[in-house]
Amino acid sequence: MQYQNIRRGVFLDRPNRFVAHVEIGGLRETVHVKNTGRCRELLIPGREVILSHSDSPSRKTAYDLIAVEKPGLGLVNIDSQAPNHVMKEWLFGLDFDLIKPEFSYGSSRIDFYMERRGRRYLTEVKGCTLEIGGIGYFPDAPTERGLKHLHELARARQEGFLASVAFVIPMGGVTKVLPNMETHPAFGIALSEAEAAGVQVLYLPCRVGEDSLEIDRAMAEQLNPGFLRT
Repeated sequence: MQYQNIRRGVFLDRPNRFVAHVEIGGLRETVHVKNTGRCRELLIPGREVILSHSDSPSRKTAYDLIAVEKPGLGLVNIDSQAPNHVMKEWLFGLDFDLIKPEFSYGSSRIDFYMERRGRRYLTEVKGCTLEIGGIGYFPDAPTERGLKHLHELARARQEGFLASVAFVIPMGGVTKVLPNMETHPAFGIALSEAEAAGVQVLYLPCRVGEDSLEIDRAMAEQLNPGFLRT
């Protein structure tokens, strides 16, 4: 995926989940944060950030904050819409016969439903932006919605679907995601139960640019051979 009208800035503070103050070209600007998660280890005063400018007159802010430069790691894309976008691009590069985003299953909307050679797939996407010691952790804040999705995927597997949860990793150098037991232990327990029920866990590292994001296809194939062959 590509972003337009990219600018660099310096993060100042975040008064609430939706906006931040950033210095851009020597001016203090209020910008939209495209991630309502905590991002506490990323959004630190003085950090360089990447922003996308919009000319839309209907917007309250002229910029979206889409990525943060993390020392020792590089750019981390924090756009919460990006994981689904790059996942869709990746899936369309595979040999599925049918791909449907936002598929209704049970009492949830699962991110992707696919078909291939008569087999049915369900995949839920989770974007991981929390990195500690070269390992990704999810979630960075409690997620009851994520918990519900894991239960739905486990049930779908019992009903014959090939179910998976895909951790899209929008930062370089990270290939593994573990449940954040300190933040949400129930999610970690549910993930273990889902795996035991046959739900696949996919790890999808990304190539991150100032104005782009894409799943690293070679790494995705190396890390998830079972998904590509079922």
